Amino acid sequence: MDIFAIGGLVLAFMAVIGGQVLEGGSIMALVQPTAFMIVVGGSVGATVLSFTPEELKNGVGTLGLIFQGHPQNPKAMIQLLISLATKARKEGILALQNDITQIEDPFLKKGMELMTDGTDPQLLRDIMETELTVYEESMGAAAKVWETAGGFTPTVGIIGAVLGLIHVMENLNDPSKLGSGIAVAFVATVYGVAFANLLFIPLSSNVKFKVKHIIHERTMMVEGVMAIQAGESPNFIQEKLKVYYPEVGKELDAESGK
Repeated sequence: MDIFAIGGLVLAFMAVIGGQVLEGGSIMALVQPTAFMIVVGGSVGATVLSFTPEELKNGVGTLGLIFQGHPQNPKAMIQLLISLATKARKEGILALQNDITQIEDPFLKKGMELMTDGTDPQLLRDIMETELTVYEESMGAAAKVWETAGGFTPTVGIIGAVLGLIHVMENLNDPSKLGSGIAVAFVATVYGVAFANLLFIPLSSNVKFKVKHIIHERTMMVEGVMAIQAGESPNFIQEKLKVYYPEVGKELDAESGK
């Protein structure tokens, strides 16, 4: 679970609510069902209209990546690739078939399976790199869903504010109804700006950065698989892979006494 993502989300909204309380305002003043319905309903509707069902599904699916995180462990991945390279060097590539079943990462597992099946090196690289490109494009579209929602909410908030002011103007002769109209007007604006800048846009940024790290890790996997298939020495492969994660490289060097 990504504690930083959850903590950041909680901190953002608590800071706004806490500021309201410290200023002597009431939390209930921010609770306006009408404004919430206008902003959230309008923004969701506009976002749904902007994308295909598959893109929307992928966008919602990124919530797992955002809050559960990606279990990245570059050091363990490099050590795994080195151990596979060592075994392949001693016993041959086909000796890795049993080890492949224990690999948890689906991308690496697929690459190793293609390698042991005797796939041509250039074709193997093309397949893995194409899968990376497709994944990056798909996740980029998913991040765009949240970014687009963040673009709609402030505008819909303004619509809510205008509707609230229209309600106020219609009831100038009835002071008892002025308060609710003004509240909807201002709170709708707050909802629009808050949901955009504290939720939707940060969600989009989170997806983009995590996908960037996943692509970086998988690019390293591609190089590792290709090096194993080429029969390169484990030490040389380790030197190649350390370039992707310099800090991990220093740890590995320290452990090996370099």
